[in-house]
Amino acid sequence: MRNPHSILMNSLVAAVAACFIQIAVAADEQQAQQLNFVDTRNGQPLKIVPDTEQAKTFVRTGQNPYIGNAQAIQQGKKLYHLYSCGQCHGHQAQGQTASGLTGPRFNHAKSATDKGMFEIIHAGTNGGMSPKGRGLMDPNDPNNGLSVDEALKVIAWIRSQGEPAK
Repeated sequence: MRNPHSILMNSLVAAVAACFIQIAVAADEQQAQQLNFVDTRNGQPLKIVPDTEQAKTFVRTGQNPYIGNAQAIQQGKKLYHLYSCGQCHGHQAQGQTASGLTGPRFNHAKSATDKGMFEIIHAGTNGGMSPKGRGLMDPNDPNNGLSVDEALKVIAWIRSQGEPAK
């Protein structure tokens, strides 16, 4: 006759293992639902962790849900100036010491899409723009930089200044 304690322990171990497997499968499914984001500086994959429902939509579709949203555009404008983007790209994103961001002629072709512009903002470029993404902007402070949601609002403001994404 088997020990009831042993049977209970085996059942508990099996249940915990099943939970871990379920969590791993869910994580794989979520990863599969994301587009592949690429570090503009080195071509390596970027790990993007969406922080809001709008950001989750973006990482699945590449479409910025804040385009045309007046409140998000206002917040994006504030963030654009807070992070001193205008020092190089101009007060209205028209260009200053760095190229304009509004198109139709983009310095980086990938800026024509919201996904591409996000990759540039998040990871920076080899041409002088430092990363602005949270955890990349300041490697010593993982909370410094724009969240995915904040970057999307900045992009919405930039798009409101000129040509929309393709």
